[in-house]
Amino acid sequence: MSREEYLRRACPVCGSSQAREEMGSRIRAEHQPLHQLRPFWSGLFKEKLFFTYHRCARCELLYNPIYFDGDQLAELYGDMAPNMDAVSDEAILATQQGYFERAAQGTRLEGDYLEIGPDVGHIVAQAARSGDFGHFWLFEPNLAIHDALRVAVDGGPATLLADMDDLSPVPDGSVGLAVMIHVLDHLLDPLETLSQLRAKLRPGGGLMIVTHNERSLLRRVLGERWPPFCLQHPELYNPDTMRQLLERAGFTGISVERSRNHFPLSFLARQAAWAVGLKLGRVPLPGWSVGLRLGNILTLAKAPDQAATARPARQLEAV
Repeated sequence: MSREEYLRRACPVCGSSQAREEMGSRIRAEHQPLHQLRPFWSGLFKEKLFFTYHRCARCELLYNPIYFDGDQLAELYGDMAPNMDAVSDEAILATQQGYFERAAQGTRLEGDYLEIGPDVGHIVAQAARSGDFGHFWLFEPNLAIHDALRVAVDGGPATLLADMDDLSPVPDGSVGLAVMIHVLDHLLDPLETLSQLRAKLRPGGGLMIVTHNERSLLRRVLGERWPPFCLQHPELYNPDTMRQLLERAGFTGISVERSRNHFPLSFLARQAAWAVGLKLGRVPLPGWSVGLRLGNILTLAKAPDQAATARPARQLEAV
């Protein structure tokens, strides 16, 4: 099959269909049938293959005009391993703790807590220990890790849902803190998701988002071999496009900064070697971690001070 198998879309931030090609892989995903893309869906250190990225002529977002549709994505994500499974638990915990501490600096840790794509719940556990949240709303499509999330809330009241696109079960104006860690650049319609999310926040409630930064030094150095150029990212952000998106979704007080991530030296060495065409195989490498501001951005925003229009939450069935 050819590109007719996949979704065609306009810019997900501004709706323009005018865009110029900017980055493509040697083998272009849009020219391959779905079954040939499955082996490239997850995992590091593979040949690069992704849908061709274009730059929107109006808002400058970097996105895929041709991409998987919703049904194809649901099938592909169904068997996906937990996020960052190639990085040690120690490094992940240090990174996630830093994210939570940054969000807590400017947000009252009360009301409800909402996280889209919490993975195994590192930040959820931090929120349960440090905050005074009344209810945890966790949207995680991987049902295999729902038990880990129930443990993370430490006995607190929680609702776990597999559909990340529909936030209607959450009462409007109830959430004090919402979190999305490396989720936004996986969504087909990020503006719709953020617009829903804004309505769920309390007046002045906080939102924290972590994404890759497509204008980082690392991206410029690595070019096509920059790891976020992959099948899982239908769009990639920079500080300017992130601000535009959040403003369109109705957020205020937007700030964007480089985030600190912790990585084992062994992981960084293998990434660097792979980027220049080398494979280290079973070469022993040091495992201790270092914290670096390397290619990611952390965005903080607020809901407007006026209350959202309340709508009744729809009734749920147990997951």
